[in-house]
This record gives sequence, structure tokens and C-alpha cells, in this order.
Amino acid sequence: MAAQNKRILCFIDECGTAGQNGFALGCVMAWARECGKADKSLSDLLEPNANELHAVNLKKEYLQSLLGRYAQTDRPEMVLMNRLGTVIDGTAPAIYAGNVIETVKVAIGQFRKLHKINNRGLGNVELILDQNHHNTDPECQRLLQEACDNDGRFQAVNQISQIDSAASRLLQLADLVAYSRMWIHKGEDNAKGLHENFGIRVI
Repeated sequence: MAAQNKRILCFIDECGTAGQNGFALGCVMAWARECGKADKSLSDLLEPNANELHAVNLKKEYLQSLLGRYAQTDRPEMVLMNRLGTVIDGTAPAIYAGNVIETVKVAIGQFRKLHKINNRGLGNVELILDQNHHNTDPECQRLLQEACDNDGRFQAVNQISQIDSAASRLLQLADLVAYSRMWIHKGEDNAKGLHENFGIRVI
């Protein structure tokens, strides 16, 4: 089957509030067929009865240890990316949508590079968002759908879902990736360190 016809899942969660300083998105992108392995690699590092992971509730030392150990597992090749929000105009739902769109477009470029998908279109991407009051707003949903129809690389997205992050370890991983921006804001780490230690690309 051609690479562009294989299902790709893109998980996005946020750190901060759309429209406010420091708003950032965490993105996890992988082949759908490999997401089970990626999920298990993370779950195997947790206590058997571990609840949903929320970065804001975890101590920095534990969170960095978890991300560092996850980077050393036999997880599949996947995009882990932290992108600072650059769209700042409009309502909060519009700002959220604009930043999701730009993040997905960058992630698709990173995914193509990672998997050496050259000279071929990339499609069949399902975007999975942590459900919140912004991405369930009609304005946000309209802007995302318009981008699916007209906006360059984002046209690879053919399905958008909003789910509770409790249902997906990889959506929880996107939350951890998003929160890693806080270490940069506080001067505790930098983009090079996040990439070398945790495999997170900072954009």
C-alpha cells in the first residue's frame, strides 16, 4: 500500500490558554498501526493502576525521568513536537484553531522527513484533540474544517475528533510534551536539551 494511504494519527494537547502569553501545543504523530506499541511503551513505565497523566500535577523530576525513560524504549519512530503559539489575533477559539492548523502542518513536514517520504503527498491523517471549550466551539470547528478543505498540508487531515484525554495515553503524552515548554519559560532547559534528552523537537 502506498505510504500516503496509510493511516496517521496526530494527537494534540495544549499548555496554557489560547490568546495568552506562553500558550504552546504538544503534538504526537505516528503511524496508526504503531500507536498500540507506542502506547504500551509508555504504559509499561507506569504503575499498574496509574491514573491519567496530567503534567501540571507531576513533579518535574518524575516527569523528566518518565520522558527520558520513554525515549530509551523501543517505541516506534514518531514525531514529538512542542510548538509555541504564533497565531495571536481573533477570539480564543480562532487563536486555538489557527495554532492547531499551523502545528499540524509543521508536524506533517517533520513526519515526512522522519520517514523519508519524498516526492509523494501525505494524506489520511486523523487529528485527535483533547476536548475543551475551545475546540468544541463552532468557530473553531468551522476554521478547522475550512483548513481541511483549503489549507496546504492541512488538507492531509480527513478526520478530526475531540476526546477526553483519559481515553488515550498518547493524548496524555501530548500533554507532557506541551508542558515541557514551561521548563524553557523558567530557564530550566532549552530546545537542544529537550531534543537530546527526550526526543522533543521545539519549534
